[in-house]
Amino acid sequence: MIKKALFVRLEAKPGKEQAVADFLDDGLEMTNREATTPIWFALRLSPTTFGVFDAFASEEDRQAHLHGSMAGALMARVDEMLASPPSVEPIDVLAMKNTLP
Repeated sequence: MIKKALFVRLEAKPGKEQAVADFLDDGLEMTNREATTPIWFALRLSPTTFGVFDAFASEEDRQAHLHGSMAGALMARVDEMLASPPSVEPIDVLAMKNTLP
């Protein structure tokens, strides 16, 4: 059961919008290797603003993701791609609907 989530907001530096989009596209492969990250979305919120929504069964799983390869790769490229540090918002999931198999 999904109980925890994260929303991460990323603001691209001018001219780095495609680099952020490409990084997030590549991030799918990294998160697919994380057994404790069953739900992960990369989002474009505006031409320069991106986001990641991911969800977890437990706080331990959320922490594992925050210390995993995707987070490390992002933090290594913050100065290159982002106008400001990522905004990371922890979320408690109250209810969820998923009709997909």
